[in-house]
Amino acid sequence: MIRGAIFDMDGVLLDSNGHWEKAAEKYLEGLGIAPRPGMAQAIFEMTLPEAADYLIRECGVRQSPEEILQGCNAVMKAFYESEIEKKEGIFELLDALQMKGIPMMVATVTDRPLVEAGLKRHGLLDFFEGIVTAAEAGEGKSSPRIYLEAANRIRCKPEETLVFEDALHALRTAKKAGFVTVGVYDAYSEEKQEEMKASAQLYLRDYMDLAALDKQLSR
Repeated sequence: MIRGAIFDMDGVLLDSNGHWEKAAEKYLEGLGIAPRPGMAQAIFEMTLPEAADYLIRECGVRQSPEEILQGCNAVMKAFYESEIEKKEGIFELLDALQMKGIPMMVATVTDRPLVEAGLKRHGLLDFFEGIVTAAEAGEGKSSPRIYLEAANRIRCKPEETLVFEDALHALRTAKKAGFVTVGVYDAYSEEKQEEMKASAQLYLRDYMDLAALDKQLSR
């Protein structure tokens, strides 16, 4: 029986993945550095500190990792506060889960101030019992630690907890740790959707047709 749910943020709650590409590019342009081909996809699976190291190693950025994080976060904060939209149908999904008494958490590689800014803007923050970030967990989503910490906070076991993810590597991590995985379509990962369908226990092209999810919740 499903007793809890954990949501990624970028690409699941908010339509924000493309803005991270813009943020990295805008940051590099401010330094007079041209982005490398394939940079956006390269950093998609990284934590923010890992992405900062990538910019230093591959793009020749001379600033410290801390300075890079501050610069990129400043760009993204403006995006979250004024431009990024929520995923269509997500409010209705969260409301339905809340009505069923299912506690929910956010587990994301994005830093907490940005998470709070983006979710507050769209009235989504109050749906959640709390937030766990990769920085707080100490590892990215190649490790299950962030999911286990989120589940622990809502007192749920992995096998009774849904994990909503749009990133294939994160979905596989959660599944391996025993969570019930829900693959969520995001255009930014278009080329990995067939693998998402094969890996996820449930797959949602959008939040308009939730019959399969309702069936899982009724078990």
